[in-house]
This record gives sequence, C-alpha cells and structure tokens, in this order.
Amino acid sequence: MTDKPTVSVLGTGIMGAAMARNLCRAGLDVRVWNRTREKAEPLAAAGARVADSPAEAVEGADVVVTMLYDGETVLDTLREAAPALRPGTVWAQCTTAGTDLIGRLAAFAGEHGLVFYDAPVLGTREPAETGRLTVLAAGPEEGRERVAPVFDAVGAKTVWTGDDGSAGSASRLKLVANSWVLAVTAAAGEALALAKALDVDPRQFLDLIAGGPLDMGYLRAKATLVLEDKLSPASFAVATAEKDARLIVAAGERAGVRLDVAAATADRLARAAAQGHADEDMVAAYFASFEKKPAT
Repeated sequence: MTDKPTVSVLGTGIMGAAMARNLCRAGLDVRVWNRTREKAEPLAAAGARVADSPAEAVEGADVVVTMLYDGETVLDTLREAAPALRPGTVWAQCTTAGTDLIGRLAAFAGEHGLVFYDAPVLGTREPAETGRLTVLAAGPEEGRERVAPVFDAVGAKTVWTGDDGSAGSASRLKLVANSWVLAVTAAAGEALALAKALDVDPRQFLDLIAGGPLDMGYLRAKATLVLEDKLSPASFAVATAEKDARLIVAAGERAGVRLDVAAATADRLARAAAQGHADEDMVAAYFASFEKKPAT
C-alpha cells in the first residue's frame, strides 16, 4: 500500500458524501457506493468512482469506511461486500451504531480478517464539508498508520479512546457527546416554543442571556434556523437524531441508568417526524410542542 490508500466509502448521505469529497481533495483514490445511486453520482465530479454494489466498491480497497444509517444497515451492507473483501483490509466503522452492535460488527471483521476500527465522528454537515470533524477512534496501534490519512482528510483531530475496537469505547463516548447535543437542541426548541406560546419575542430571550454563562453559540445557531425558517438542508436530520436518541436510551438502560431527558427527546423527535419534519434539521423538534404548525 502506498502512502495514499485506496478508500471505499459505503454510504453517501449528508456525512458520507462530505467525507468522500474531502478524501478526494486529499488525493486519495476513492470509490463510493450508496443504496440510492443518485445520491452517490455527484461525487464523480469530485474524482470518486461510483460503484453499483458494495462488493464492487470495496474490491482492491485498502480502507473501507462505513457511514450508513445504523448498525444493522452496516452489517447488511458488509455482508453484500464480503466476497470482495481482502483479509488485512482496514475497516473504519464511522456510523453511529450505539453499543449493542459493536461486538457483532467486530466479530464480522474477525471472521473476514479485517482490521477493525470503531470510529464514529463528532460533527454535522458544515464541519463534515470542511474536513473539520472530530474522529473518535478505537483500534489496534499496529495499522493506525494505514487509517491515519483517512482520518486526517475528514477530521481536524482524532481522539483515540483505546486499542480494542470491539470494546466500543469510541462509540460509548460518541453516545455521551450526542446525549448532550440532543438535550441542548431539545431545550432550545422548547424555549422558543414557550416564547411563541407566551407571546414573547424569542430575540428578547436571546438578548437577555447574551454574554452570560447561559449563552452559547450552539443555541444561537439552532435558534436562527427556526426563526429564519432555514431548517433545510439539515445539518443533522430529525429522523437520524431520533435514531441516536433511542440508542442513547437503550445504552443507558443496559447500564442501569434512566435517561429521562434523552427518552423525552426521542419522543419529541418522533412527533416532529410524524408531522412531516423528518428530513429537516433536528431543531425542527420545536414543532413537536404544537398540535399544528404555528403561524409565523
């Protein structure tokens, strides 16, 4: 393998497509696949080769990156790719798959002789597009030099959490981080909804906390999306956020911890999705506070 590995990206949604573009910009040989081919085809202009199947995408790859909806989808896709996977290929599993499936993913890697890295990423559309994600990674030290060019191309930094990918330490840290992101997003939506209900100008609320310990850039960014009706394209979609919230609740239950805020957030996201906001930014959970869309 050369210093610039051949990389297969399986899954070209919001995050996968942005990561693939940055891999191309870094000069890597990139193959891409997506179940809906139309979502992958624009990447040809960036220099990627679009494959018709997972097996075609991974054939001859040095590193396989999975960025799909959930862990079950990852397993199904890798099973399709299995005939073309070479023993010794590095697998960077970047999907937020939770903790329950990590053992099964790692077992699949072991059965096929793959070098497994548990490597979810922290960040949404904008940092993904600019190559400034934070990669949370766990996996063997021997072999990290092979996956480093991939992590460097998509992320501003890599945080190593352990040397055993099957232990899921990176995925566990990702769930903790996402629990905070989801809680803040839900709280922002509820504050805006309450302001609407009480006939309070939400900007007066933002002015009230400006510069103090309760102020934060993330709150302002999410509030702006609601106030200016800029919920599409999503940085992180309602449907995907609900999936992650369910993973967080389940992980807490298995560990004997009750996560009331995460559970309530999952329900709010589900209501927003049912109202037609599934593909909008996750702060569209704001609308779950109303039986029907509020007047502007």
